Amino acid sequence: MARIELRHITKRWGAVVAVADMNLVIEDGEFVAILGPSGCGKSTTLFMLAGIYMPTAGDLLFDGARVNEVEAKDRNVGIVFQSYALYPHMSVRRNIAFPLRFKGVPRHQAERMVEEAARMVRVEELLDRMPAQLSGGQQQRVALARALVKKPQLLLLDEPLSNLDAALRLTMRSEIKRLQRETGITTVLVTHDQIEATTMADRIVVMRSGRIEQIGTAEDLYRRPDSLFVASFIGAPPINLLAGEARGGALHIGEAQLALRGEARGPVFLGVRPEAVVLDSTGHPALVEDIEPMGRETLVLLSTPLGALRALVGGAAIPHRPGDRVAFSFPPEETLLFDRASERRLADVHAALASRG
Repeated sequence: MARIELRHITKRWGAVVAVADMNLVIEDGEFVAILGPSGCGKSTTLFMLAGIYMPTAGDLLFDGARVNEVEAKDRNVGIVFQSYALYPHMSVRRNIAFPLRFKGVPRHQAERMVEEAARMVRVEELLDRMPAQLSGGQQQRVALARALVKKPQLLLLDEPLSNLDAALRLTMRSEIKRLQRETGITTVLVTHDQIEATTMADRIVVMRSGRIEQIGTAEDLYRRPDSLFVASFIGAPPINLLAGEARGGALHIGEAQLALRGEARGPVFLGVRPEAVVLDSTGHPALVEDIEPMGRETLVLLSTPLGALRALVGGAAIPHRPGDRVAFSFPPEETLLFDRASERRLADVHAALASRG
């Protein structure tokens, strides 16, 4: 296994900066997800770790040794691509064994290692099949076995679940987590899917426009986002964001006024998670605009004095319909305030609806 360190890593393509001054430490045996939208630099970072791309500037270290110029084949890194990239003319057995050809492993030992890797990912009964005879989930497992067979010090996963249906993604998330725990391999997952990142990784690196926006656990990113971008990117349904102005110890949003707890001035955004919006009989007036059933929960779209709000209500059926008059509230400690100019969260500042008798 390996401790990975990126020191001031930059990758340019001419005038385009794909990754800018990236600093990150991944501890030995840690599972880290790099999360962000398309074009944020996450795959470029993974390809630099793999040795496919060379950094333009900075140092990339494996266990303290600089590996910037070390070729991919010499890094002992396993990688699973989005497309799985299995060789169609080779059996499952030969696909899994392929990386061992470059390591000079004796044939009898290679066969034993292939069978061990196949058992680990539960494809031992498929060794003599061809890739075209496999389902998407089976191909994904074979690709994992091929990445694991050479016992890499670093496992890289590039959007590995994006080609699978929803039910299979759930199964494979659990399988990958199990494999990572059992092997203890330092693992980096690149994904645009926040559910994959938050359910699988020990820590998450959120990237935006080639830079790290925030690093933390799933709870850190959800409850204490550093920026408006992270607050908006993490969470489903997305956070409610309301533009207002903080002045005189109060938050003014349209004609409404909320009490401020903490110091804030000037234009701000108020953030409230949909699950923090409570429909009750003692809150403030609102109109139900629409209902969106979501299985075990229901999303209620509200028109309020603050503006449009989404409320996530438990249960598949609720006693409200479009056009109903309801009341809403939210706990002040569940609110987030962001400076509109910098888009940074104002720490320890919350907004409270006025109490109603």
